[in-house]
Amino acid sequence: MSLPSNRRNSCRTVACSSRVSSEYHGRRRGSSCSYISPGAQTEDFSVSLSQPMFTITLRFLLAVDLWLSKRLGVCACEGSAWGSIRPLVRLVEFSGHVIPWLVGAVYTLFRGENAAEQEIMLNLTLALILDLLLVRTVKTLVRRRMPAQNRSDILATFFVERYSFPSGHASRAAMCARFFLAQLVDTASMRALVVGWAALVSLSRLLLARHYVTDVGFGLAMGYCQYSLVERLWVTWDFLQDLLLIRLRESLDRAYSGLWMVDWKH
Repeated sequence: MSLPSNRRNSCRTVACSSRVSSEYHGRRRGSSCSYISPGAQTEDFSVSLSQPMFTITLRFLLAVDLWLSKRLGVCACEGSAWGSIRPLVRLVEFSGHVIPWLVGAVYTLFRGENAAEQEIMLNLTLALILDLLLVRTVKTLVRRRMPAQNRSDILATFFVERYSFPSGHASRAAMCARFFLAQLVDTASMRALVVGWAALVSLSRLLLARHYVTDVGFGLAMGYCQYSLVERLWVTWDFLQDLLLIRLRESLDRAYSGLWMVDWKH
């Protein structure tokens, strides 16, 4: 007589445990990042043995890149593992945005106390514009979509980013860090601060799941090499003044020639 009752009790136990398990997994899914950016795209890394060895190796490396990037995206949203420090990481991310850097460089350029300071700020402004153009060109050519777990914020409403390769923040951080180390920083403590800032800005892009690891790595290398180009094309203040005087003289000559032709016709 006790056998049917034991079966009923065991069935109830299994039903209750399955219900608890489903509720637990439902809560886990609700606390995770379910948001997917509109510009994001999941990548397929399926491999066939009939493919060339280079293709198999490339797909394997990209799969490792994707796995490592997902593991590092611990601040992708508030429900992530390190979601509590997401506002702080976003603040570090904003320190590498192009808008505050351009505004600060142009303001210092016009408020500079001497020609040497204005010359440095002029070349920093040109370097920021060069970095912006080069990164935009590479992104347009490669067209790699942003990670699927990337979550758009307020800045993304005004500055829409569709592609992720390379990381503009990483390239800008590397270029500005090398620029400061070569032109403005002369103490060991300040050098460590500048290098640490560049590393934190680059790391913030991974923690927020904005980019893949290869995006940030290529961005750092690209920014490091950009300063070498800026150094070769360095614009001196005397050269700029001479160029402006030449342009002004040409404009005055054209205006004078036009007035002379009008008088001659009359």
